[in-house]
Amino acid sequence: MDRESELDHLLDEQAAYYQALAPDYLNQDVGLSGGRELAEALDAFRPSGNVLELACGPGVWTGQLLRHAAAVTAVDASPGMLAIAAARVPDKRVRLIEADLFTWKPDRRYDVVFFGFWLSHVPAERFAAFWSLVADCLRPQGRVFFADDAYRTPDELVEGSASSTIRRQVPDGTGYRVVKVPHQPADLERRLQQLGWNIKVTTAAGPVYWGSGSPA
Repeated sequence: MDRESELDHLLDEQAAYYQALAPDYLNQDVGLSGGRELAEALDAFRPSGNVLELACGPGVWTGQLLRHAAAVTAVDASPGMLAIAAARVPDKRVRLIEADLFTWKPDRRYDVVFFGFWLSHVPAERFAAFWSLVADCLRPQGRVFFADDAYRTPDELVEGSASSTIRRQVPDGTGYRVVKVPHQPADLERRLQQLGWNIKVTTAAGPVYWGSGSPA
């Protein structure tokens, strides 16, 4: 199996993990601090206009986006997650789309693209392509805001700390391989500059960080 086929298989397994986790996702305690800082940073960013939320999951951030946005398009690969999001945020301003973000193409452009705790699940080999997608989603003068973390437990590092492939379990004990790239804020900021982005990455409490900016 070549590397691209291996990646496709890994990403299918990652998607299956989040679909299996959906019923219990909101009960998960990942042990991270910094949530209030992230919420305050997002409010200060003011994601106004038409907003695209990538990998929206169960809609944890969707409601906060609606505090500023005129409308939100929320995309996720898991129908289970989208069903929870629809129930949690029953707002006519929200459009939900089920799609694989590694193949999805936007049907319009947006004032803001937001993704919470998704970037670390993008393999290094797909990093540049993902940011090309983000650029394709933005209107001129559009902006980006993302939040993420570098949190990985020792038990998850089944292929060693140098690997971005980890193993996580759902409550019934079934294990799935998942991508988890432990980005370091300064390195991430430099890499985005190399791709033509002007994004400031800020460290919050614990291993959490957020970034905001726009194409250079």
